[in-house]
Amino acid sequence: MNDMTKQLLSMISDFDEKFEGAFNIREDSGCAGRQSSANIKITDKKDLPGIEIHIKPGTKGEKVYIPACVTHGDVNDLVYNDFYVGEDADVVIVAGCGVHSDSHAEARHNGIHRFFLEKNAKVLYEEKHIGTGNGKGEKNIDPVTDIFLADDAVMEMDTVQLGGVDKSLRKTSAKLGARAKLIVRERIMTDGEEYAKTDFDVSMDGEDSSVDLISRSVAKGHSYQEFLSTLNGKNRCSGHSECDAILVDNGTVNAAPALEASHVDAALIHEAAIGKIAGEQILKLRSLGLTEEEAQDRIIQGFLK
Repeated sequence: MNDMTKQLLSMISDFDEKFEGAFNIREDSGCAGRQSSANIKITDKKDLPGIEIHIKPGTKGEKVYIPACVTHGDVNDLVYNDFYVGEDADVVIVAGCGVHSDSHAEARHNGIHRFFLEKNAKVLYEEKHIGTGNGKGEKNIDPVTDIFLADDAVMEMDTVQLGGVDKSLRKTSAKLGARAKLIVRERIMTDGEEYAKTDFDVSMDGEDSSVDLISRSVAKGHSYQEFLSTLNGKNRCSGHSECDAILVDNGTVNAAPALEASHVDAALIHEAAIGKIAGEQILKLRSLGLTEEEAQDRIIQGFLK
């Protein structure tokens, strides 16, 4: 792999010269390294660009890394990754994407991920996105995530957009079986003229299934963000959707949470709050010796933690 890939990997997946266990490193639409383990097998897809990850039933305490890097402009990367997680497995999947351009050409990554969790399987999915480079070419990342949870399966998503991404459209859909649980923690920061849109669509089909979705975002400069979420309660279930956003400078946030209940015992709730940093918070930190800019940065870091 090239030096830029190594730099991006250190930011999106805590890479330190090597990965332990199973991994697949994607670089500029190609494979820069791959390794399977005894319990996690990674193979090429036969019909589309991308990979299949098969995790054996009962696998515990293992991690699999699947980062993707675009290291220069004039790359339009499209990948399809499918994850098959066996019954009673409990694993961590570390994804993430970095796009870099020092030219006038666009650097783009489109990742389409599908997760199939069998009964009682558990997955922690960690995903970081970042754009770097001084070129005027746009740095774009458009992830699509489709989730299918069997009975008693649990998936936790921890997604972060660190900055530098000019345009991003993040689409996530999920179908939940009986007692299945989906937990989402999303954090996004935009600046300048950047645009970010997230779109969640969760269907709670099984009895006593649940979803807890919390998105926190900061819109700085003249950036624009959209947050859409639709929770569909089709059985006895519980669903919670929350969007908290901070505006800085001339940033704009449009939040549109929606609920659809088609069962008498579907308990659904949504919350949305958009505002600026409270003046008393700034004053308190300035009294401790911080400048106004340092105080603002400290508050934002705590909000997005």
